[in-house]
Amino acid sequence: MQEEFCISTKKKQEMIDITSHVNSIIKKSKIKEGLCNVFTAHATAAIVINENYDPNICLDLIDALNKLVPSGVWRHDRIDGNADAHIKAAILGPQETIPIKNGELQLGRWQSLQFSELDGPRNDRKIIVTILGD
Repeated sequence: MQEEFCISTKKKQEMIDITSHVNSIIKKSKIKEGLCNVFTAHATAAIVINENYDPNICLDLIDALNKLVPSGVWRHDRIDGNADAHIKAAILGPQETIPIKNGELQLGRWQSLQFSELDGPRNDRKIIVTILGD
């Protein structure tokens, strides 16, 4: 089963928890055991698994990426000024795959699926959820 949904972002860089949306797709699929792949079809966004308890960890991740990959110093910036977002997205990656057991994502106690906006704000950021299993 495959389903797509879109989200709009409000900030230049932000992390948005999409766990509940993905869980509702799994519930609708009626798959009890298997794998769930969550993929974003954008070169300046990423999907990550991160802590969901303290929102500061999301800010810390963004700060760390900004220190690691500064803006305005890359060749691609001459085209549209967002080379840092492309590099950050490549480091984080466009997808995560999570096991499903008893119809639920097997995330750890403090884990959640997060969409990482790295070049916002944007409308209609597409997320593709593919569920395989029994």
